[in-house]
Formats: sequence, structure tokens, C-alpha cells
Amino acid sequence: MKQKKIKSILESNAIDKKCSVQGWVRTFRANRFLALNDGSTIENLQCVLDFEKLDDSFLKQINTGAAIKLSGILSESLGSGQKVELQVSNLKILGSSDPELYPIQPKRHSLEFLREKAHLRVRTATFSAVMRIRSALSFAVHQFFQQEGFFYINTPIITGNDAEGAGEMFRVSTLDLKNPPKDEIGNPDFKQDFFGKETNLTVSGQLEAEAYALGLGDVYTFGPTFRAENSNTSRHLAEFWMIEPEMAFYDLNDNMDLAEKFITSVLKNVLESCKKDLKFLDERFAKEESSKPVKERSSMGLIQKIEFVIKNDYRRVSYTEAIDILRNSKPNKKKKFKYPVNEWGIDLQSEHERFLVEKHFNCPVILYDYPANIKAFYMRRSDDGKTVRAMDILFPGIGEIVGGSQREERLDVLKERIKEMDINADELWWYLDLRKFGSVPHSGFGLGFERLVQFITGMGNIRDVIPFPRTPQNAAF
Repeated sequence: MKQKKIKSILESNAIDKKCSVQGWVRTFRANRFLALNDGSTIENLQCVLDFEKLDDSFLKQINTGAAIKLSGILSESLGSGQKVELQVSNLKILGSSDPELYPIQPKRHSLEFLREKAHLRVRTATFSAVMRIRSALSFAVHQFFQQEGFFYINTPIITGNDAEGAGEMFRVSTLDLKNPPKDEIGNPDFKQDFFGKETNLTVSGQLEAEAYALGLGDVYTFGPTFRAENSNTSRHLAEFWMIEPEMAFYDLNDNMDLAEKFITSVLKNVLESCKKDLKFLDERFAKEESSKPVKERSSMGLIQKIEFVIKNDYRRVSYTEAIDILRNSKPNKKKKFKYPVNEWGIDLQSEHERFLVEKHFNCPVILYDYPANIKAFYMRRSDDGKTVRAMDILFPGIGEIVGGSQREERLDVLKERIKEMDINADELWWYLDLRKFGSVPHSGFGLGFERLVQFITGMGNIRDVIPFPRTPQNAAF
């Protein structure tokens, strides 16, 4: 008999049909009613053991976490919650689970506890919902760019450049840590290393994606990136995934148009394809928010926030205008911002970004034309000499979710900018070459995939939206 997924069984509502399913036991009560889940849906299939009395030793093996195979007849459910249930005629234990040792029992577990059991936490309703949404969102990303005529490219994970200039990178080396070869001044001699130079795990695929955009036109990369920032906050990961499109012949306005279209498309896709998971997480989000102090609660529900972004037009505001708004706002005048806004040129914080979105404009916001001294070297210098053609997209509840810019295509200006920021131009010889041979205006943006998953799922900690989080002092799995 062909195996069926629980999702398809519940959606078909077939009655009086023979059926065979496999999954993991969620609950087993009264030695008769068994809730089975196979990961295909948030919902469990109720299975009723209605055949001859089972041996006690066999019954003791049917515990939460055990893997089993069942077959029987689907019938109309007499209980509430689902339309069909399985009247079991045959049961086979595929993998037993010791009830004394299995840590994911049918009760509420803290997220901190579940992070310690990252290999098992996907068997909970919350994490299975998050990971199904993550999968659907990943597919929606590829689907959007493919439909828009973009080419998917894979940029290097091992690199010799620091795209952001932050210096917080993981070194890649085969040198003997106890006794590395030394150069003439006593430093490790990376010329004798595997790649013949100092190399690191990438913080961004952007620079390499630019090279391919200036040949293929429109490209995107969607892959892992790494940052050795010693931060243990709910917003940071050492390993995360980035979506980075790069487009030839795009100016900043074209870039903003694409980013807005992209986000709206993937949110609509997930809202439609993950209804039950989102409904479950929406209810969870409401409970979490109700436990917070009133002033810290979100003004919108989870699904409400997603619809807020989809249904509202984005407001485009210059950084200079935003600073004026923030400087004259009530929270700033009453000193309620943790970081006061006093002068032009500061780097905006999440509290400022959320104020603009949630209080002042009441819609998603795109800020553009940032001060040059707080942005990366590759962003196109504006005619005013003070700003660069950069843009950030701001969302409710999370602040910045997308960062992008028109790239500097003028060789002389780019060289000057690299010199100003004390960056080694020799390491970027190939990047400068792109400005020598057929340079064109071009743009791109980056979106941290986990930040987007976090926004859609309402999870408060970014460690809970990636299967195995990598953070300081933590690489257990």
C-alpha cells in the first residue's frame, strides 16, 4: 500500500479509503488514541487503535517521539479539530523512544531549552512551522528572480576580500597553529599557506556578483555568509544566509522598485502557501506579546504585520528628511530614545527606524541618500559630495531589513574612496578592472534571509529561525 503524507490525507478528507502512514508519535492516550505527525503539516492525524487488545510490552513502546508505521481505514472523525481519523488495523514500531530520556515531551518547553536540543526541536509544533515557512520562503525567493529573468550564481565562500570593510571575518588556513612559518618580521607567513595568501570566510557575495552582473545583466546569489562578530544578542548569528541581487544598468530608483516588488511578491507567496503554519504562529505571537509590559507590545498581530507590508505603499524618504523628523519628534524631545538624535550624520538605530515606520508614516519606509562616512566604499558618491546613493528598507517590528545602493561605477571616484577608507587597493585589482572595461551604472541590495524569516514567523530570537545556529561559544551540532 502506497504511503501517504498526513497533509494530503487531511486535505483530501477521503472517507472509507485504505491508507498507510508513517510518522512520529506526538501523544498516546488511553492506550487507544494516538496523535501522529510526519512533518508535512502543523496538524496531527488522530489514529484510533481499534483492533484486538495489544500486548502490554508492545504498548509500552508507543511513546512520544517513537517512529511508527500505521495502516487502516480513514473514517469520519467523531471528535472536533479534524474531519477524518485513521481506524488502525496494523501497527509497526520503526524506532522506539525511551520516555525517560526523550527530551521533547508534550508540554511547553522554553526556547532556550530547545536550542540545546537543536537536533530534536524541529519535532515541536513551533519549530516545524518555522522551518516549513523557511522552506517555502526560500523557494519563493528563487521563483521570483527566475520569473524576472535573473541568473542564479554561486559566489565564493572562501575569499581574500572584506566586502564590508568591517574586519570581522573567520580566517581559513592550513598552517600549523602551534608552529606557523614566519615572515621576515615575525608574522605568520601566509605565502606558505594553502592559497598563498590570507583568506577568510565571506561576509558577502556582492563584489563577485557585481562581476557577473557586468556580463549577464541581472544576477542573484543566495548563500551562506559568515561574520566573526562577538555578539550574543537576539539579532546576531555567526553563520547566516544572504540574498544578494546585482543588476547592470540599474540606478538607485530602479533598485528600490525591484526591492519593493521582490519583498511584496515573496510575502504574498508565503501568506498564501503557509496559511495553517502562519495561523498557528500568529496565535503564538499574540500569547507572547500579551505577557510583555503594555508599552513593549507590538501594535499589530503577526499576520497583520505581513499584510501591512503587502497592502501599504512604501514611503521613500531621504536620510536628511528622516533626521529632521526624528530630531523634532516627541520621543526625542522627551528623551525617550535610548540613542538621542541630535545631529546629521549619525547611524540610525532600530528604535529610530521603527518610529518612522510604526508611528510617523504608518507604512513601510525606504530611506535613501545616506552620509558617505557611515556607508561602504562601493556606494556611488552623490553630486552633493556628502552622501552616497544608498537605500535601506524599514519594516514594522524589526527596523532595517534590506540594505542596498547604486554601486560606484566611476574608476577615479572609486579609487579615491578606497584610499579615503584606507583599503588595500591591490586586493581589489579585479574589482577596479570592472570599472576599466565597459563599466556601466549598476545597483544591488542585500537581505539577510534569517531576518526575513524572523519577521514572517514572529520569532523573537534569530537563533530560532535557522536549523543549527552558530553563535559565540556555540557550534555544538
